[in-house]
Amino acid sequence: MSELRAELIAARAVGVGIGLITLMLAWLVGNRMTALAWDPPVGPTVAFVGAIVIGIATAIVSGRRLATRVRDETR
Repeated sequence: MSELRAELIAARAVGVGIGLITLMLAWLVGNRMTALAWDPPVGPTVAFVGAIVIGIATAIVSGRRLATRVRDETR
């Protein structure tokens, strides 16, 4: 039982890591795109808020998928 819990925690941690990588990539691309449309500080602010939303959503989805896969493999 404790091994399953450790695997679930590791799966969620990997999901958070994937979300952080996505946040960084979305920030880089979004900042370039919004810089063309808006002047600072509006452009970078919009890009960062968008990157945060995308990063959080990616972390949640990938963490759940990995945790579900771990649960299914241990059954």
